[in-house]
Amino acid sequence: MSWFDAIIIAIVEGLTEFLPVSSTGHMIITEALLGHTPDEFSKSFIVNIQFGAILAVVVMYFKRFFQSFGFYVKLAVACLPLIIAFLLESFIDQMLESVLIVAIALLVGGIILVFVDRWFKNQSTVDKIMSPKNAFVIGLFQIIAVIPGVSRSAATIIGGMTQGLSRKQAAEFSFFIAVPTMLAASAYKLYKNHDILGSTENLELLAVGNLVAFVVAMLAIKGFIAFLNRFGFKVFGYYRIVVGSIIIALLLAGYSLNIA
Repeated sequence: MSWFDAIIIAIVEGLTEFLPVSSTGHMIITEALLGHTPDEFSKSFIVNIQFGAILAVVVMYFKRFFQSFGFYVKLAVACLPLIIAFLLESFIDQMLESVLIVAIALLVGGIILVFVDRWFKNQSTVDKIMSPKNAFVIGLFQIIAVIPGVSRSAATIIGGMTQGLSRKQAAEFSFFIAVPTMLAASAYKLYKNHDILGSTENLELLAVGNLVAFVVAMLAIKGFIAFLNRFGFKVFGYYRIVVGSIIIALLLAGYSLNIA
């Protein structure tokens, strides 16, 4: 992986991590468009630069992380279903190599997002008191996002809205549970691939990637909630449909974008 590739992929991560468009899916597509053949380091890079993005959440919502003990109970409960993702690790790694899976997930997810605003048109704009049960259900929705292209953000926000949370509250809780979720994923990948990441060049690529993702994510988070409250999910849905359709069309036309 070149420095140019690393910086471009990190920018894509920072822009898309908290948007309902799938950051992992966009990084896989970006890697394919850059002509980079995936290897063990690039797979680890895609996971580990998410640390920079979650650090942006911690910085922006610093005071919110000093809430009651119940806040952390809900975070823990929401993360319990991730055990399923851990058991599916090898299957997930295989999907990380397929642009076709990403394109299909983007298309299907986009169609769902187009109708989400209609489904929740009577949703309250007032924050509700969340229960651990609500948090667990949101965690179950998060499991769907192990499929590249689904979007962890979209899944958890919609999951929150099914539990009666307002758009803003659902989006913020999606940010919060991203911290332990992606921190655990990053730490595990670092531990598992410590030999791959051991070279000075790879460590430098990873450090710069996290820094870029952090800065870009700070900017993206600031505008996302305001945009979501004003325009809803439909814009993101149409975007996903267009991107997914273009990728599928290119694959059907014989372009070698599938990096499996």
